[in-house]
Amino acid sequence: MSASAFLRALRAEGLTVVEVGDWRDHNRNHKGPWGPVHGVMIHHTVTKGSKATVDICRKGYSGLPGPLCHGVITKDGRVHLVGYGRANHAGLGDDDVLRAVIAERKTFPPDNEANTDGNRHFYGFECENLGDGKDPWPAAQLEAIEKAAAAVCRHHRWNEQSVIGHLEWQPGKVDPRGFTMASMRKRIRERLK
Repeated sequence: MSASAFLRALRAEGLTVVEVGDWRDHNRNHKGPWGPVHGVMIHHTVTKGSKATVDICRKGYSGLPGPLCHGVITKDGRVHLVGYGRANHAGLGDDDVLRAVIAERKTFPPDNEANTDGNRHFYGFECENLGDGKDPWPAAQLEAIEKAAAAVCRHHRWNEQSVIGHLEWQPGKVDPRGFTMASMRKRIRERLK
């Protein structure tokens, strides 16, 4: 979908969206293709403070230039758009998982390989959280994650099995920590009804 359609889809789902700078043209497309896109990936940021979190996700840091996602979901439930196109969020992951996402299977195989470019195939939402299992996930933020993922799925006519956590894609990743992707997919399934 176009950047404008992405924005419309998020707003139509009832989200408060903040457009950050030139987000529509801020991407890593010069490093490789974006697409075909097959799913939505959810992350936690390991950061604290909305302003700093949005800034890091937009600009990146030494060794990993931004954008680090398409949207940053802060604890207050707002979605800050920081990029559109290829973003440095998914990294290399498991081709078997990608096939399961495309087929919208009810279960995913173990992510035991890192052989496929996820930055090409997934929309990414970074969610403000320390990722220590103790930092709370406010209700407004969980609802925003649900709505953002559902908005993308609704546009593409995907079901909730097109939404995965980084931990389901890349060996060694733990995000998002503090809620399960099974519980989030259940919420998305109910919203898509």
